[in-house]
Amino acid sequence: MQNNAFEVVDFPYTTDAEPLFERVRSLENPVWLDSGKPRSLQGRFDIISAAPLKVLETCGSITSIIEDNATSVSHEDPFTLSEALWQELEAAPDEFNNQPFTGGIIGFWGYDLGRRIENIPDKNPSVCSIPDMRMGQYVWALVLNHSAQKAWLFFHPACPPSLKKSVSQCLNSTAPEPDHNFELCSPFRESSSKQQHAEAVTKIQHYIHAGDCYQVNLATHFSATFKGDSWQAYKQLRRALPSPYSAYIEWNDKAVLSLSPERFLKSSMNQVETKPIKGTVKRGTTLEIDNQNAIELMNCKKNRAENLMIVDLLRNDLGKSCDPGSIRVPKLFALESFANVHHLVSTVTAKLSDGETPLSLLRGCFPGGSITGAPKKRAMEIIDELENCRRNLYCGSIGYVSTTGRMDTNIAIRTMLADGHTLNCWGGGGIVADSSPDDEYQELLAKIHVLMKAL
Repeated sequence: MQNNAFEVVDFPYTTDAEPLFERVRSLENPVWLDSGKPRSLQGRFDIISAAPLKVLETCGSITSIIEDNATSVSHEDPFTLSEALWQELEAAPDEFNNQPFTGGIIGFWGYDLGRRIENIPDKNPSVCSIPDMRMGQYVWALVLNHSAQKAWLFFHPACPPSLKKSVSQCLNSTAPEPDHNFELCSPFRESSSKQQHAEAVTKIQHYIHAGDCYQVNLATHFSATFKGDSWQAYKQLRRALPSPYSAYIEWNDKAVLSLSPERFLKSSMNQVETKPIKGTVKRGTTLEIDNQNAIELMNCKKNRAENLMIVDLLRNDLGKSCDPGSIRVPKLFALESFANVHHLVSTVTAKLSDGETPLSLLRGCFPGGSITGAPKKRAMEIIDELENCRRNLYCGSIGYVSTTGRMDTNIAIRTMLADGHTLNCWGGGGIVADSSPDDEYQELLAKIHVLMKAL
């Protein structure tokens, strides 16, 4: 059907979008925001697109603006540039407000963009060449609604006829056979040792006792070399760890493989939601042990205190962009279970203030408090002091802002970065006054071991 030049085409529904994404991979800059179906119980929408009209790529203080094979540069704030990229596209009619994505921007904002918001030292080296931000202006999307068991192709008015034709041809073709399999060429190795991690935990506890902070999220970097196709690796990962806020983003010789269980910020019709995770325990080897682990997690005073601290931090962050008095906590310490771990997840809601936008909300809350600690600025300074490399995209955010005004973003944890022939990943957790260094180390391994094992 045609409506105000926004074209919507019914598409045959399937529970698994994987073969559909394979058909459009031949187009430039393909993206898949993956709800983990059919294995994930929590996911609702899959969003697939490719061939953006324009791309923003931020490295340090410079953002390259790539359009029609021409490149210009800007020193403006990356969030301001993201806003402009989104605002360039005509807004969708109100009747599409229940749709997640009708054209707009899709990409990622890396953790290190936080240095543009807070005055944080920048002494650590980067372990890969993935940019601090990569954002595309996408004017078509295949959307699968798993709750309604329906699918649609959306074409924004800015979508060129030639691109519509290419998309239709790809989706009506057979997915090509993969040229390359995936194979690790080395085991994953840590950039720091278990002993260095323990020493960092002790230093954080000294800062806590001195009154500098209440909690700091400490991360450890791992890397391995590989050969073959990172897409084949992602397919293995999503089978091992189906997650509701997953994503696969590919360009040149680089890719983002995210199996995130955590929503950062969702904004729709001025209603805002964030779902911080704090408190983790590994799954049990039997049903009895698994249930016991879950019960112990829910009753653990340390994990509940960690979770509550981050809920308070996020309430404060939301207050920068949301109406006073609108901030609520409808769920506190809810149990959510995944393939490898149980998590404690809280839900915080609010109403976006007049004059604010999804991207001003994102900037005001960035990076997410669940992966910094509290208070945020001091926690980020301590992170920079004690970790031995930049986080890059890890602990940043992946997501979209639609021409409907809807935004949904994840916290980029359980996330691998393919850079040439190197895979990078991180594992981390919140350190508090009574943390055990050994327990914290085992927790971070539990979070990412399933990813490493799958490959």
